[in-house]
Amino acid sequence: MSTTTIGLLYGAATLVLMLSGVPIAFALGTVATVFMFCFMSPAALDTVTQNVYEEMSSITLLSIPLFILKGAALGRSRAAQDLYGSMHAWMRWIPGGLGIVNVFACALFAAMAGSSPATCSAIGTAGIPEMRRRGYSAGLAAGIIGAGGTLGILLPPSITMILYAVAAEQSLGKLFLAGIIPGVLLVALFCTYVAWEYRRERRAALSVHAAGGEKSALLDDTAYTFADKLRALPRVLPFLILLTGVMFALYRGLATPSETAGLGAVLALVLIAGIYGVWRPRQVAPILAATLRESTMLMFIIGMSLLYSYVISSLRISQTAAESIVALHLSKWALLAAILGLVLGLGFFLPPVSIILMTAPIILPPLKAAGFDLVWFGVVMTIVMEMGLIHPPVGLNIFVIKNIAPDIPLGDIIRGTLPFIGLMIVGILLLCIFPNLCLSLTHLVR
Repeated sequence: MSTTTIGLLYGAATLVLMLSGVPIAFALGTVATVFMFCFMSPAALDTVTQNVYEEMSSITLLSIPLFILKGAALGRSRAAQDLYGSMHAWMRWIPGGLGIVNVFACALFAAMAGSSPATCSAIGTAGIPEMRRRGYSAGLAAGIIGAGGTLGILLPPSITMILYAVAAEQSLGKLFLAGIIPGVLLVALFCTYVAWEYRRERRAALSVHAAGGEKSALLDDTAYTFADKLRALPRVLPFLILLTGVMFALYRGLATPSETAGLGAVLALVLIAGIYGVWRPRQVAPILAATLRESTMLMFIIGMSLLYSYVISSLRISQTAAESIVALHLSKWALLAAILGLVLGLGFFLPPVSIILMTAPIILPPLKAAGFDLVWFGVVMTIVMEMGLIHPPVGLNIFVIKNIAPDIPLGDIIRGTLPFIGLMIVGILLLCIFPNLCLSLTHLVR
């Protein structure tokens, strides 16, 4: 049987299992093991455990459970609400300021938690009710939180970036730095749209009120006093100290990424213990349980994905696919467009973790041969995968929002996120035209 036929069977078997509802880790592990049995030497099955262990023995992967612990500590305390409340007090005067506050809160929390679902849940729990109470449409409120939550896989420290660094054999420090300016760019695009949409909704509310209709909460001009703002300011300082301390330790070379993750987790636990009084065993236990549950699930997916990739490589499926792509003699940018289209299509069904670990052996060699910087591509690919978090059918953040705001119809949530997908496409185009937006900071790390 030809390698191409085996590759098609491999992909078809994977899709069938996933679409049948089998959990991702089990689907990947089952397909990999069956194809090892059918198309590789019998001795290969004896090395399954060894292969998974060797693939997962990277010290970089150790940082993932620690970053998850940091996110769980912040997300399961009043930390997110205090961060949100403080920023709202200072930015209330800006048109659409409440929505913009939520974007900034998501960005700052994402930079500490490193997880999109955690950011979406932590900020959305307070942000969505507040926006709706002040007159924002349900779709806009949901879209702001859903899109803001996606920043968790772009802004450092990002779990997705960690996995890409392992799969692409690139510097994690450079990847973290490369994500900063694009992350700020997306924040700026999101805030611009929120301000524009707020003005549109407010004009509509004024028209309704002028025609004798009910007065919308959007027309409430209540402002915070300067004293209120000063009282709110100390709430955000601990977060800035935490973020600054972690980034300083990482980029000054004082700690490795794994050590930095441990430092962040310890600082987060100290923060919630000292400020919020979360230190008793019955209070800490849910944080540790959530960390253990999410870490186990994620690491199991990673292990099976790495085994899946190992089989792809051993059966020469990835090499053949790469050679086929190169043989098409596509131009440099056509090749990039085709690969990003593939990643976007996979985002309809798979989470970022699986996309990276399944596609990296196939797509990275031809991209490198075409002259693309793999650090730059890692950022662009991450933004494309961000789009997958807020578009159906799998869009994880959509279902997180549906969970925390069950009264918002799913259709409204999806319609609210669609404009932000367009903004992400604009961001990708800007990074293609101006690649130094990604690479200008990477020289700070050798």
